[in-house]
Amino acid sequence: MVNADLFFKEAYKIIDKLEHTQMDNIIDAGKLLSDCIKNNGVIHIFGSGHSKAFAMEMVYRAGGLVPTHRISLDDLALKGLISGDDLSAPEIERDPENAHKLWSLYNIEPQDAFIIVSNSGRNGAIVELASMVKERNMPLIVVTSMKHTKSVSSRHESGKNLYEFGDVVIDNCGPIGDALLQVESLLMKVCSISSIAGAFIAQGLTAEIIGNLKESGITTPVFISANVDNGDDYNNALRAKYEGRI
Repeated sequence: MVNADLFFKEAYKIIDKLEHTQMDNIIDAGKLLSDCIKNNGVIHIFGSGHSKAFAMEMVYRAGGLVPTHRISLDDLALKGLISGDDLSAPEIERDPENAHKLWSLYNIEPQDAFIIVSNSGRNGAIVELASMVKERNMPLIVVTSMKHTKSVSSRHESGKNLYEFGDVVIDNCGPIGDALLQVESLLMKVCSISSIAGAFIAQGLTAEIIGNLKESGITTPVFISANVDNGDDYNNALRAKYEGRI
């Protein structure tokens, strides 16, 4: 019987596996990212499709770090580099050239770091951006499903999938195809897990970074809710240090 109770039980299994198999990787990633902030760097976060939820989980959020920046394919349309209709086409995340277009939009500095998120890790824009990051010797944290990505071929000319570029790779522990629950009479499973696992990873990284900075005696730049009194003034003052970069 497929119901919410079953989904919760199966989802808890994934989160439990995530905690017990990926904590060392989350800790290692947190060290790289806190070093980035110590060096006045910004953490750029990119995911296409539903993986963009990971960036939304970390960027400009109450209790989240100020020096974080969301890279989004939507910006290509906002800046007139593609049409609005192109955003809904699958080709947008498969075209490596879009990674170069994205890079040109932002102020990316040598001391910055990247988190790139993709459940499959196979599409051209994702892999191309990862290769660009590593060509510049910048730290790269990868979040992916190792079961899924090792079951599919790359859509990038290098023949590589995203995880092959990561300095630290965090497995979201999700299944091939992302969905968890088998339904009798349906050919496919239902109820995806990657966004839920991604939220745990994102907030875990935030906690690690803040803890590392505190141990180093560094005042951690953290947003408060924009929906409390004087929240906007407080947040805008913090953002000013990174003007044009976040």
